[in-house]
Amino acid sequence: MEIKTAEFTLSAPSVGMCPQDTKPEYAFIGRSNVGKSSLINMLTNHKRLAKTSQTPGKTLLINHFIINKEWYLVDLPGYGFAKRSKKEVARLDQMIRGYILQREQLVNVFVLVDVRLEPQKIDLEFIEWLGQSSVPFAIVFTKADKLTANKVAQNVEAYKKKLLETWEELPPYYITSAEKRQGREEVLDYIDSINKSLKENG
Repeated sequence: MEIKTAEFTLSAPSVGMCPQDTKPEYAFIGRSNVGKSSLINMLTNHKRLAKTSQTPGKTLLINHFIINKEWYLVDLPGYGFAKRSKKEVARLDQMIRGYILQREQLVNVFVLVDVRLEPQKIDLEFIEWLGQSSVPFAIVFTKADKLTANKVAQNVEAYKKKLLETWEELPPYYITSAEKRQGREEVLDYIDSINKSLKENG
């Protein structure tokens, strides 16, 4: 898939304020500082579409970007917030879950996982919740350029093994690096294939 246009549409504080549109939506989410903004910018060929920052947890709203005038990329707030009050964490959690469970246009959630780390409880719990809620999702391993190819493969295998303790079959997964533009075609092709099947089954 070629990205011809990528434009910011709106930031919504709740699912009810999201765009009044029927186009398919693909949401990106992960723990604070997992490299989400960098990945979104890499996928869309934009240096500053999603704001990257040194401070984790900057995304506090549901951000919609219209891609090729055909589908939305949705940047969700991260979970596992650094330095947030309990009240704020609860509000963000409610907003994220409200969007994921209620938004009919949502067709897939991309869960971003830092490939350098061993499986984190917070990621595994979120993945488990998506499964229990019957929400289609894929895993995107980020920051692959920070390790050797062998170490990346080992860590991904360890992750798959961990998931297979509770899952009968694994979700699709992609290994990416925003720095090296690794995984870009694969993720975009996956989105493209879903878009095509939605049109065919229209």
